[in-house]
Formats: sequence, structure tokens, C-alpha cells
Amino acid sequence: MSDRLPPLTALRAFEAAARHMSFAKAAAELNVTPAALSYQIKALEADLGMPVFRRLNRAVALTEAGRSLAPGTTDAFAALQAAWRTTKRLNDNGVLTVTAGPAFTSKWLAPRMYDFAQAHPEIELRFLATLRIIDFDRDEVDVAIRFGLGNDGDVYSRPLIEEWMTPMMTPAMAAECDRPEKLAGATLIHDDSISSFKVPMGWEAWGKAAGVTLDHTHGPRFSQADHALDAAIGGAGVVLGRVSLATRALEAGRLVAPFEIGVISQAQFRFICPAGFETRPHIAAFEAWVMDEIKTSRRFAEGRRLIPATDLL
Repeated sequence: MSDRLPPLTALRAFEAAARHMSFAKAAAELNVTPAALSYQIKALEADLGMPVFRRLNRAVALTEAGRSLAPGTTDAFAALQAAWRTTKRLNDNGVLTVTAGPAFTSKWLAPRMYDFAQAHPEIELRFLATLRIIDFDRDEVDVAIRFGLGNDGDVYSRPLIEEWMTPMMTPAMAAECDRPEKLAGATLIHDDSISSFKVPMGWEAWGKAAGVTLDHTHGPRFSQADHALDAAIGGAGVVLGRVSLATRALEAGRLVAPFEIGVISQAQFRFICPAGFETRPHIAAFEAWVMDEIKTSRRFAEGRRLIPATDLL
């Protein structure tokens, strides 16, 4: 028995018809006539030596042979499409698609987009703000910026920012709340997104590090870090802010971080792309720019006492 494959057009016709369970819908997808599609499937059946469809009145059904063949052809064409997309992207250095979480996109990437465009007018940035797991081939994404403990698998992964947190508030509020003890009378804003951190990083941990007792059972709660920061910028209270997301607000003076104590998280942001893609011109340019921009946030750690959260357990 020969293992020679039938023509690719015949397999493609079968895959589409098996997926839609309709010759008419498959023909429309492939932009051929139903008669041409039916001819391709008959040719495949002739090569195979058995039918793959039972022709019913205004419908079709897979035979046992068709049910055996369908999953493999679907997977094969999906793999071909992914390989084709990946290969085409090798020649596209003008568009860079970056995915990051909504908070990082809102507070770190978006405010700096103009700066990158000025430095690299030849590259068009596109953002995908999501926390879901990314498949670089399926989602046609070039770079992912992710937060966590790492374990990124067989990809290029580079740490970006050492995350630490400290109380942040408006300058007017800081004038009244000039010592950690005075936080006991302030409205504490809670960023519930940090509840996913492996080691607790909330107000209780910071109070322990600073040697003050705080009632952390009250105050407004937000599921997104950027929303918690916005509440603090609006004067609603004091937020235990993440320096990575608050850099622009601190630079602009909308928020201040008056106390020397900060708590360091085990987790960190990483720059991730498919292995080998880090040398492609537009990805390398973006990585270099990100690393340069991150340097500005490091000055906020100067003169502070940063305590690892693991030391507070």
C-alpha cells in the first residue's frame, strides 16, 4: 500500500467540508464552486479507495474513514497556517505587537508610546492588553511583558523591574501624614490584584516592616492596580503602590512616596519573545528602549530600606 498523499487541494477541500459538515459552506470558504469542491473530494475518495462522506438529502455525514481522517487534516492545516504566519513575520520589521496586562499597559506602556514613536518612527506599535496566556504563533504577538515568578518555558525571557511597594498619596495628604504612625488615621486603599502574589504583600506586611499597626480591614478595594493608583491620585486615600506602575505619577508629582520603607516582591516583570526573535531589529530596538526607560524608576529606590516580603513571614 502506497503512503503517497493525495493532492493538497483535495485534502483542503475535505478538511473544510468536514469542519463545516456542508459542501456549500466549505466551497464558500475556499472560494470555489460546490461542484469543484465535490470533484476534489471524489478524487480524494478515489485515491483512498473508500468514501469519506455519506451524501444525504441536503446534508452530509462522515463515514468511519472520514472520522479517522478529519482530526489529522485539521491539525495539519492549522500547523501549516501557523508556520506560514511565523515565516511571513520574519520579513515584517515595521509593525511590533506587544501584549501586557491592562495595568502595565495603562500606566507604563501607553504614557511612553509617544517617546518610543519619536525614537523609532519606522516601527508601528500595537498593544494587546490582556493577562491570558499567549501563543506567539496563534495570536501573532511579537513581545509579551508578563508579571510573575518566571518559569516561562522555551522562550527568550529577561527580567525587567524589581517590584517593590510603599505607601503613596497626594502631596497635600503627605503634608498631613508625615510619619508612618499617622497612617492609622488615613483611608487605606487596597489593590486586590496583589492577592495573587505567592508571598503576602498587602498593608499588613508593610505595617510589619515599618513597625506600625494598621487596621487593614477597611477602605476601598480595587481588583486592578491602575484603578487603585487612580483613586490615590484623586485624593481618595493612601495606596500601597507598585513602583513599576506608579513611576509616571511619581515623576509628575501627582503622587509622593514619603516613607523610606518598601517591601520587595518575589515576582517581577519579564520581557518575553520567541527564542531567537530577540535579535530581530524591531524587537531588539524595543527591548533596548524598555531597558533604558526602566532606569528612570530605579532612582525612586535611592535612600529607601527595601525589605524582601519573604523576611516578613
